[in-house]
Amino acid sequence: MILPLDRAVRELVHDGDTVAMEGFTHLIPVEAGHEVIRQGRRDLTLVRMTPDIVYDRMIGAGCARKLVFSWGGNPGVGSLHRFRDAAANGWPRPLELEEHSHAGMANRYAAGAAGLPFAVLRGYAGTDLVGRTATIKPITCPFTGQELAAVPALTPDVAIVHAQRADRDGNVQMWGITGVQKEAVLAARRALVTVEEIVDDLEPVPGQVILPSRVVTAVSPAPGGARPSYAHGYYVRDNDAYRAWDAVSRDRERFTAWLNAEVLGAPSGPDAGPGDREEQTA
Repeated sequence: MILPLDRAVRELVHDGDTVAMEGFTHLIPVEAGHEVIRQGRRDLTLVRMTPDIVYDRMIGAGCARKLVFSWGGNPGVGSLHRFRDAAANGWPRPLELEEHSHAGMANRYAAGAAGLPFAVLRGYAGTDLVGRTATIKPITCPFTGQELAAVPALTPDVAIVHAQRADRDGNVQMWGITGVQKEAVLAARRALVTVEEIVDDLEPVPGQVILPSRVVTAVSPAPGGARPSYAHGYYVRDNDAYRAWDAVSRDRERFTAWLNAEVLGAPSGPDAGPGDREEQTA
């Protein structure tokens, strides 16, 4: 089903949902994240292998209750300051953390996509994550007696990814660097894909990943929807935007002004904060 982005988010993303927004350096669904902010979603569990600036914005806007992740940062620049402020100081609201390894997160998605209850891997050996994360449990191989780690499958309420294009039947095509988008979509109960364009036919591309319409709940046209990340074949990464975000996100008032001006389109001022956005956009 092809829907405008605002309608798709309204119908598919609900308060309290577990939301996975995937994309690795490339095809990151930034505009979809902005739309979640505009619609004032609350108490979300945000899942992402590598949360970067889109989750920093969503956390700073007060959308998130919990973050499930394996690495967080502003790629090539430094920390995520809204993430740090929420985790350390509870602003704009406290943020619960569930940390895994990259291998653990990828295997959790794969288990969810396969309909399995959990995944087994060696990836936590030598780390202290087992003692700090309740969703990592030791398990003994019944065949060899080897000690491994088990992690529960990820089955998000909704997965949101960005891709280059879709056809009018809702089949999606992406190529270039891909991460766990396919697994996230297959694991989720609902799936929203934003795309650069809708085309009549999907011409084959080397290394392509095709998501058939039967696994996609909605497709939304969103040209430029991955900026400031990049979409292979459409536009390049905006490195200046990532560098600029570091200064914007360090200060609560500067972040709030940026959010109001660039995402919400609302007036800014000393009394305007992320928690006021429903009133500002009403």
